[in-house]
Amino acid sequence: MKPAGGRLLLPLLLAAVLTGTRAHPVPRATRLPSDAKKCHLARFKSLAPQELKAFKKASDAIEKWLLEKDVKCSSRLFPRAWDLKQLQVQERPKALQAELALTLEVLENLTDSALGPILHQPLHTLHHIQSQLQTCTQSQPTAEPVSPSGRLSLWLHRLQEAQEKETPGCLVDSVTSNFVRLLMGDLKCVARGDQCT
Repeated sequence: MKPAGGRLLLPLLLAAVLTGTRAHPVPRATRLPSDAKKCHLARFKSLAPQELKAFKKASDAIEKWLLEKDVKCSSRLFPRAWDLKQLQVQERPKALQAELALTLEVLENLTDSALGPILHQPLHTLHHIQSQLQTCTQSQPTAEPVSPSGRLSLWLHRLQEAQEKETPGCLVDSVTSNFVRLLMGDLKCVARGDQCT
């Protein structure tokens, strides 16, 4: 008796599920939001005041932390000559991606618990920028692979080399000192595309 009831229940459940599915079809558009893979870099031509304020607060806190740790650095990872306008338009996102990746890696490796809450919003913003940048570069039509220019290769090599040679404190100092250029210069330039000259 029990097995028969079980056999009857299964078809009834399947019928209910299938009927419900047919009664309320799921449109294709709702499975994946239509803008999920769209490029929204233009929004970064200017950041919201509260985002910039969060970066300023983080920069001040890190500067104080570096002073307390007595970190002294003889050189800057991002020299004054670092200007994305010197690169070809299609190379700029790659340079910005490398800059973002290093910044995120350095800041996420900070172990001071007092800095955690202060870095929360800047890290969230940087991750969002990184994901949008990745979406934009992936959505570009595939063209013939172009080898990077000498300048881009040099910059990427410099970033890689810094991770291996610089002390953790000096890496923190470099990426923090680069916040303004990253957000107000490089990011804005990539967001403007061909209009950044």
